[in-house]
Amino acid sequence: MSVFEVYKGKGGVKYMRPVPSREEYLKSRNTKRQQQTLKAVRSGEEKLKADLVQMNYSCLPNEDGTLKGSKRMSTSVGMDIDFKAPKELSEEEQQVWLAERMAKVPEMVLAKKDELGLLMLERSATKGYHLVFKRRPELSQEENLKWASELLGVEFDAQAKDITRVFFTTTEAELLYLSDEIFESEESAATESESVTVLQCDSSEYDPEARYNGVLFKDIITKYWELFNSGKEPVEGDRNALTFELAVTIRSICDYSLEKMLSIIPNYWAKPDGTCPQEDLAEWRKTIENALKEPRKGMPYRLKQVLQALKSQQGVKACGGTLTAPPPMPKKLPPLLKLLTKNVPWFYKPAVANAVFPALGVHMHGVKFRYWDNVEHEATFMNVLIGRQSIGKGTIKKPIEYIMEDIKQRDLPNRQREADWKQKNPSSKQKKDPRPTDICIQMLIDNLTDAVFNQRIVDANNNGERFIYTIVDEIEGLKKVTSRGTVDEVGLLIRKAYDNSNAGQERVGSDSVSGIAPLRWNFNASTTPPNARKFFYKMVNDGTLGRLDISTIIHSDDDDDEEPIQGIYDHTFAEELKPYIDRLEAANGLIECSQAKKLSREMKRENKDIAGLYDSDAYRILSYRANVIAWLKGMVLYVAHGYKWSKEIADFVRWTQQYNLWCKMLYFGRQLEKEMREEIEIQRQSGPQNLLELLPDEFTKPQYYQMRQQQGKTSDGDSTLRQWQSRGYIVYDEVSGCYVKTEEYKRRFGSN
Repeated sequence: MSVFEVYKGKGGVKYMRPVPSREEYLKSRNTKRQQQTLKAVRSGEEKLKADLVQMNYSCLPNEDGTLKGSKRMSTSVGMDIDFKAPKELSEEEQQVWLAERMAKVPEMVLAKKDELGLLMLERSATKGYHLVFKRRPELSQEENLKWASELLGVEFDAQAKDITRVFFTTTEAELLYLSDEIFESEESAATESESVTVLQCDSSEYDPEARYNGVLFKDIITKYWELFNSGKEPVEGDRNALTFELAVTIRSICDYSLEKMLSIIPNYWAKPDGTCPQEDLAEWRKTIENALKEPRKGMPYRLKQVLQALKSQQGVKACGGTLTAPPPMPKKLPPLLKLLTKNVPWFYKPAVANAVFPALGVHMHGVKFRYWDNVEHEATFMNVLIGRQSIGKGTIKKPIEYIMEDIKQRDLPNRQREADWKQKNPSSKQKKDPRPTDICIQMLIDNLTDAVFNQRIVDANNNGERFIYTIVDEIEGLKKVTSRGTVDEVGLLIRKAYDNSNAGQERVGSDSVSGIAPLRWNFNASTTPPNARKFFYKMVNDGTLGRLDISTIIHSDDDDDEEPIQGIYDHTFAEELKPYIDRLEAANGLIECSQAKKLSREMKRENKDIAGLYDSDAYRILSYRANVIAWLKGMVLYVAHGYKWSKEIADFVRWTQQYNLWCKMLYFGRQLEKEMREEIEIQRQSGPQNLLELLPDEFTKPQYYQMRQQQGKTSDGDSTLRQWQSRGYIVYDEVSGCYVKTEEYKRRFGSN
């Protein structure tokens, strides 16, 4: 056997499964999932390459079926031919160079197929070919590759000389040659003799393309284990119980059909090579049959959770990215953003390209932009960067520091003048002279009182309708911008700032700060995913989240060997930045751009279609303000580049909207979809609520009855249970046999 399909088993370990025939080989290559993934890879999403079917042609599996560390060579050799165009050529010349080299390969290889012992030839997912040829047993793996390379006159990929190297397979359409000899095996006779007692249970018995309402059952089961078993599949010791629970959970969407469930639910008794003894196969079938015998009670709560989680993932995909990678940033950025991102590694560039806008917007004063609906907006940007700990969220600071340097220097004398005035006019004494009206301090520290925050708002408005600005390392720091120090107050300020609504205070005392003015407040804040979800928990569905510009940093330590080395920020960088800042400072009045307006309307229509296609209400709601935020960025760039619109600006506007939406759907989409689905009219009746609060988050009927007796209730209380369920306070989990308090109840009534 020379063909082995590689798959991940328990704990992410890679196993090898023999592919015994042309029919099964082509079946693996022709699934819709394979075709869609290949299309995405070739459109630029190369990180999805790992989702393609993987094959190995050069080795045999270890005794336990694993791939890693295999020392046994197969009768064939897999060879990878990749072309890399010379870097000195222009991009267009590189494309021509590659096309010429690629066009010559098939004819060259097929002309020598007999001499080579060719078994398979295919186009690779990117720029090259894979071929398989008969092994010359007297030569090592590398010597075989060198021999074939010299015969064909092409260089092989030196990284592919390990016999355990896997090849990312393409589709049948990319298959240029396939010999049936590749499926022949010296061990075929032995395999046939063993089939009397051992049955093959490979992927042909588990239909990977079966769907429920367009969702793959494969994805449903994967998400089920992720939510209810820490992502681990059943193993010996728990496979009976866990398979039974899985079967009970999904039977309602399998028409309670044994045949369908046998084709859907994986056989966790099967060995890594796909074989399964007769008695284990019978146990698997019996477990599913027993699950079908359980009383039917509708769709289990666990299944609803799984489907909702998958729906939120659809919202992520609607944004043009994947579940692990955001939509790719345009390769060619507008000159200002190219400058601001040039000193950071590629995986930080998207975050920096978005995080700079609050600081850029602060330089615009007395400026309004008219959106396509004729509503006027100012350059308001509130950016939250979400990323795991120690991933490098601080990379946004240096560019922002240089953008804000002129305002920082302008604030210094104003701070001194304010300090001098306070010293001469202490609050406990009669004031000798009024506070200077031309004091304006735009950069705020993150520890203020209501009076100071209000004073800054009024001063900024009275001195040219300017913005105030805050930057904090952790989102919690925003709670310190006022005396109240609460998350709710931050949410209120965010909503007011986005709309430039009036804010401030009125006081009677002579020493009190009084004044009301439009709130022009831009900020940058960073946080981790858990802290972000906690901080904005009550703001996901009240309009606050939609007003934010969310960024993230997605980078695995295993992605590549590139070290996160920062470039140098110096006087030259500042000089290059200055013309753009000067244009923003000089802008005034109402500014319009027909190209930006046209683009935003196109994006609105596209968003409506995408929301319908992916059936995502969360995407639809969030897209409204995401469009406005992206359009505002385009208008700032339009001004910064001398009132010139360009393809680079348009491409960035399209991308930044989808990127913002992708981040929001990734971190908050599931909660928002759930809340929108569960929005029901809540009647606050103290009796049922107080009784429910006395119960744990998960409780059984006997516990409920006991609690009622302790409270002196004489009726059985079944009507109260039904009432709680109808209001969305609790759901019944068929698998555990418990009633479970919902997140809706916890959110509205503060249950712990």
